[in-house]
Amino acid sequence: MRDSLFQVEREQMTSLQAQIREMLVSAMLSGQMPPGAPIPSTRTMAKRLKVSRNTVMLAYQALAADGYLSSRERSGFYVADDVSRSTPARNGATGEPGGGQAAIDWEPKFRISPASQVNIVKPANWHEYPYPFIYGQTDAALFPIAAWRDCTRQSMNRKWMDEWTSDRFSEDDPMLIEQIHQRILPRRGIMAERDQILVTLGAQNALYIIASLLVKPDTPVAIEDPGYPDMRNIFAIKSSDIRTVPIDSGGMVIDDNLDGCKLVFTTPSHQLPTGVTMSAERRGQLLDWAARTDALIIEDDFEFETNYSGDPTPALKARDREGRVLYVGSLSKSLMNGLRMGFIVAPRRLISELRALRRLMYRHPPGNNQRVVALFLALGHHDALIGRLHRNYERRWHVMGSTLRRLFPGWTRAPGFGGTAYWVEGPPELDATHLAQRALEDGIIIEPGHVFFAHPERHPSRCRNYFRLGFSSIPAERIEPGLERLREITDEVLAGRTP
Repeated sequence: MRDSLFQVEREQMTSLQAQIREMLVSAMLSGQMPPGAPIPSTRTMAKRLKVSRNTVMLAYQALAADGYLSSRERSGFYVADDVSRSTPARNGATGEPGGGQAAIDWEPKFRISPASQVNIVKPANWHEYPYPFIYGQTDAALFPIAAWRDCTRQSMNRKWMDEWTSDRFSEDDPMLIEQIHQRILPRRGIMAERDQILVTLGAQNALYIIASLLVKPDTPVAIEDPGYPDMRNIFAIKSSDIRTVPIDSGGMVIDDNLDGCKLVFTTPSHQLPTGVTMSAERRGQLLDWAARTDALIIEDDFEFETNYSGDPTPALKARDREGRVLYVGSLSKSLMNGLRMGFIVAPRRLISELRALRRLMYRHPPGNNQRVVALFLALGHHDALIGRLHRNYERRWHVMGSTLRRLFPGWTRAPGFGGTAYWVEGPPELDATHLAQRALEDGIIIEPGHVFFAHPERHPSRCRNYFRLGFSSIPAERIEPGLERLREITDEVLAGRTP
């Protein structure tokens, strides 16, 4: 057996025993260790990996208990004979080029091509960069991992097991629904009944199932411009009639751009990406327009929990008296992005259909996640976390704001809402995409703004000089030195001194 198959990394968070198990399972399922093949003795493996023999023995015993290995008296361990049943097909059975079969021409088979859409691109290893001015990521140092671990442990208690281990078909965890009803919605000024709430796999999933249910190929829909790229892309695969609505200092402009639209998407509390908060007057105009034209409004309140500057602003849904606002909320910005936990608040009839559609997709979000979040909310940990985030984000907001005013005067203004990012407009001659590429070489991540505009290819001069600077995942002490280096790089780019 090749020595290169057997390696462990002591720096990894995964235990050595788990690494040995994963290493052997991968080798067996890939065919590198076929059925009946002998496994190196525990003594040999321990010596090769420089680990204790007991660690290797425990890994072998666990694999034998799971049916991957068989033990033969006085002979050792062997790959089980029936492992081949779960081994992937090989040598021409993959359907891939070079495997003995003709390559498939996939393009004519696709009804749509989402992979070709323009979208936000971020380095997967963003946390390895010294200056990650990246949006939408949380600072792990601020998260109360001990409290989360305690809630997870409580959810495993025997009395809770039936609550999250059973398939609820299309129902949500009643405890989580109760917590959203009692703790989350009142802060946003929303009065709703429990059967008007649906839990989703994040706000993104909520937006997709709403569009899937309501948007036909010829449905006129409206989006903000600049606005959320993923919503624009969702609408694009559902409808051929997408209208764009401009943004000004009062939020979405209510004018003839909305004529004929049956569904409009907006981010009124904290417009994405500009950070503008829709004025009370504009909110009234939008609701009046929807009532007059029998239209619906999708409100994405994606960053409500990061409002630490100025007076609290109720959601647009709080003023809705006819059920025309479909409210989408998210817990990602206050908990963790990878959890993917969001919700919809809408009239019962719509929630009923959305629930049925969700059931066809994945029935319901994982029960264990729902129960842990419910406990986290019920025990007050979420409220404490919000306070911690506000204190830290407000400090970073001030540091970034003052540094931008010093180094990039007139390029941005502080969002009154707070939030976790600044929207920056450079001089017309600045190419923010080029700037982002050059900055990345020095460990600085910024996000070019052209992706937020509906048709950047038609009017490149109108949008190429914008970029976004997030501060939710960068410590306050790194903001100023990161922006100082960005200023130097910007001067080089503007002077044409970079390739």
